[in-house]
Amino acid sequence: MYIILFLIIITSAVSVLAFNNYELFNKLKFNAYLVWNKKQYLRLLSHALVHGSWMHLIVNMYVLWIFGEFVENAFIRIFPSGMFLFILMYLLSIPFSTLPALLKNKNNHYYNAVGASGAVSAIVFTAILLQPKMSLFIIFIPIPIPAYIFGALYLTYSYFMSKRGKDGIAHDAHFAGSVFGFTFPIILNPALFLNFIQQIIN
Repeated sequence: MYIILFLIIITSAVSVLAFNNYELFNKLKFNAYLVWNKKQYLRLLSHALVHGSWMHLIVNMYVLWIFGEFVENAFIRIFPSGMFLFILMYLLSIPFSTLPALLKNKNNHYYNAVGASGAVSAIVFTAILLQPKMSLFIIFIPIPIPAYIFGALYLTYSYFMSKRGKDGIAHDAHFAGSVFGFTFPIILNPALFLNFIQQIIN
């Protein structure tokens, strides 16, 4: 709980400051060309601290709070040094989620991205791995659905929307972050995947 709260406070504070400080916003945002060609690697992490709007920030922080507390407590319970591993997963998920955009747009001066959506997607999919039958709601669908079905729908939607690439949303970051969040705990403890399958079957 305390780590998630800290991440939310830091992200929110920097985002709010950047709303009214264009210079700060530009220094922190992800720009594929600057990362690849000018070696400004800090942008691989710093872009998660700034958001494009209040709604963007509020949605990301709300989802991070809802799922992050559960995942943080689960890591502390499951893994030795669970607190450290939770922080590590969150931090690694940020640059990992930008890899598709970086490779695709490395010579594009105009490709920018901001927000913690990739890392938030990672946290959501770690929660799905650990508790695949928990009930989740999707906008416009009035009944809850199992988390693993939500996950499959989310990945499918993110994949196809990233191919279209016309709405200004980094769907490729959502997809990559989700995959990272699902696989990172399995790398640490492969038995978690068997537990995931068993929960779905039973």
